[in-house]
Amino acid sequence: MTEIYDNLKAELSEIVQEWNHGKYLRKNLPFVIGCSTSEIAGERIGTAGSDTIAEIVFASVKELQAKTGIFPVFQCCEHLNRALVMERDVMEHLRLEEVSVVPVRTAGGAMAAYAFQHLKDAVVVEAVQAHAGMDIGETMIGMHLKHVAVPLRFKQRFVGKARVTTAMTRPKLIGGQRAHYEHIQANSSCK
Repeated sequence: MTEIYDNLKAELSEIVQEWNHGKYLRKNLPFVIGCSTSEIAGERIGTAGSDTIAEIVFASVKELQAKTGIFPVFQCCEHLNRALVMERDVMEHLRLEEVSVVPVRTAGGAMAAYAFQHLKDAVVVEAVQAHAGMDIGETMIGMHLKHVAVPLRFKQRFVGKARVTTAMTRPKLIGGQRAHYEHIQANSSCK
């Protein structure tokens, strides 16, 4: 098992490096993480949650936070309507409203439950409009991204057996054929 966990760490490290080198992320903006530890392990989503895998993913997200200053936001599973776990300070900064629930492996998922236990003063909210995100295992984070999501094509496309989808957002282009977008296009990394 140690070799499998080492491989997961290496794959996640590659993804963290791609996020960091791509300059897609900005400090103090929400970054949503959807993660099926079951899918990472090669099982069907929601059937084989793993605290050990959640710990490895959590450590990688905290590394990404340390390098970029993002606010990590962990999506729960469908049994909690894909609610989100974050630190209370982040909730207050984003002016969101707390809901009353404690994610557990069987209702929320192993990743959200782990995050709830290990974030400083964790809370759960119903929704967020994140500027970027990462979906490990097809957990459907799109509902928590701003309206114009742009998929990113990272070299590292899998963590374990789970497909990884990454996205950033950009402002909507408005104004029609007379409008000019050159300045926006050149500076559109996660506004």
